Amino acid sequence: MATQRWEVGILGATGMVGQQLVRRLEGHPWFRLAWVAASERSEGRTYGEIPWLLGGSVPEFARDLRVERPIAGRAPQLLFSALDAEAATRYEHAFAAAGHIVVSNARTHRLEGDVPLLIPEVNPDHLALLAAQRAGRPWRGAIVTNPNCSTVFLALVLAACRRFAPSRVLVTTFQAASGAGHPGVPSWDLLGNVVPFIDGEEEKIETETKKILGTCGDGGVAPAPMAISAQAARVPVLEGHTEAISMGFDAPPSEADLVSALRGFSNLPAGIVLPSAPKAPIIHLPERDRPQPRLDANRADGMAVCVGRVRACPVLDFKLVALGHNTIRGAAGAAILNAELLAVRGWLSEGAPSWS
Repeated sequence: MATQRWEVGILGATGMVGQQLVRRLEGHPWFRLAWVAASERSEGRTYGEIPWLLGGSVPEFARDLRVERPIAGRAPQLLFSALDAEAATRYEHAFAAAGHIVVSNARTHRLEGDVPLLIPEVNPDHLALLAAQRAGRPWRGAIVTNPNCSTVFLALVLAACRRFAPSRVLVTTFQAASGAGHPGVPSWDLLGNVVPFIDGEEEKIETETKKILGTCGDGGVAPAPMAISAQAARVPVLEGHTEAISMGFDAPPSEADLVSALRGFSNLPAGIVLPSAPKAPIIHLPERDRPQPRLDANRADGMAVCVGRVRACPVLDFKLVALGHNTIRGAAGAAILNAELLAVRGWLSEGAPSWS
């Protein structure tokens, strides 16, 4: 249990994920937002002057924060990165080298061998990679990543099924418009339509999931030995990614045992309580027409994955429908949860770099 508060900053604070981070840091018991950074076009403005892309208005506590230039060494030790992949490539290494702990939402470093791709309820032991990262890189800080949004939801479901040894997985995702950022997909292309292509998305799901569920050792992570085939589509939904998942198992369970495993799943290390962790990471909905994004994406403050329609599959063993909030559990909330695990594991206890 943390006994102190840490000042934190956000890289890329003006985009949709950056703003979701700001919103979720309001009143956080461990973290106090003290620094925001963005591109040159926002530099020098107060955060309250930045166009707010989410519902409601800019949280009052953040209005007077001055948007800074992203200069390594002139920020709090703990940083959340909501940068796009190109900017992350430029900045995240520099901040880690200057002693910052960077919790990144970008895809840039997810598959690097010494970088944890972290879901606290699934693979907290992968934080052990940070020792190798610091030993093998020229920096005093660290980079930790959270997965692609759709990967988070699939990985949580598969983690709950580990005892049955899932070996073959088919997943089709129906992804909300907000997953494309702002301004996202042009309305004329998306309204009344399904776009059956999201650049790089299927590859992320197939590779990231196997790293998350893999075995962490001295040489990095050995990917989980399962076959995953993904298809991804963009649909005219505001928030919430839906996934149709079929699974084949080496030790197939009964339907009752599978539902019980999903309902009872929780794999946080014993004795660890994280403020952002949902009581139940997976919520099973017995209704035949659930989950639905409009009705269920915000359950457990957007931090749980909802599953329903668990039933036998005539091709594999079982199939189900899963739903998660893409900008909360799939992005901002996931990053904050990862930072909370870093805090209780002692990675934020060392002296932070001075900044002004």
